[in-house]
Amino acid sequence: MGERVLVTLDGAVADANAPSLYADDIGALRGDGVFETILVRGGVATALEFHLARLRRSAQALELPEPGLSKWRAAVEVAVEEWGSEEEGMLRLIYSRGRDSEFDAPRSGPASPDPAPTAYVLVSPVPARVAQARAEGVKVMSLARGISVDLAQAAPWQLLGAKTLSYATNMAALRFARRMGAEDVIFHSTEHRVLEGPRSTVVIARGKQLITPPAKIGVLPGVTQRSLFTVAEKKGWECKYQSLFTADLFDCDSIWLLSSITLAARVNQLDGVRLSAPDNAQEIIDMVDLGIDRPGTIGDW
Repeated sequence: MGERVLVTLDGAVADANAPSLYADDIGALRGDGVFETILVRGGVATALEFHLARLRRSAQALELPEPGLSKWRAAVEVAVEEWGSEEEGMLRLIYSRGRDSEFDAPRSGPASPDPAPTAYVLVSPVPARVAQARAEGVKVMSLARGISVDLAQAAPWQLLGAKTLSYATNMAALRFARRMGAEDVIFHSTEHRVLEGPRSTVVIARGKQLITPPAKIGVLPGVTQRSLFTVAEKKGWECKYQSLFTADLFDCDSIWLLSSITLAARVNQLDGVRLSAPDNAQEIIDMVDLGIDRPGTIGDW
């Protein structure tokens, strides 16, 4: 299709090229909101239930009103139908706290309803970079995030495990990497523990073993990573959530950045060191593809 599709939470299709967000929306003013990004493939929003479950957890972390998942499901269905099945699409669920002016307005009494949050579904074309990353992999540099792995549990208000709209630091890291001749980033902690990418989950492979950092150290639980592990375990792979040092990235068969749109991007260069593809690279890619096509349920999360 190629044209963007915008659907409000009541299932109405809106003009994606017309202004529709209030200037005082708290999501725009402060990044106070959450989102999910979902690949639309063959007319299907892949791994939708996993994403809805994570949206709910992120909303709870920000103390947003409970998102009515049935409404989100219905809005996604309308958006996907409008998008069609000929091309892949990048579908976003956007959920912010609403308008700042409504929070400042006088309330008529204790029974007054809370201000309405902003909620909509947007489908856009998949970025051009995705095809190259899938086919050729990515050049990556490691960068310090400047936090300890203990921060997530010591300071839950930092929202390290939630997918919030506050992505300025992640985008700044990607711009810095591009200036340095790289294409993506792997963050590490002050203890040199591997964390995650600005928009991806890090997974390493050693033989028939897949390892990813655990969520308790402050990384976002990955939908694509979870889908891969579900398939890989059934195929005899050992899948582990284990803390990794940056040195471990050079002591493995392959490094993968997994995300909902790019899916599986093999790290072909890390901090200037070229990394060759292992014999089982295509098997890992195939398992990711199979995993995102698995329907999944909220109960799986």
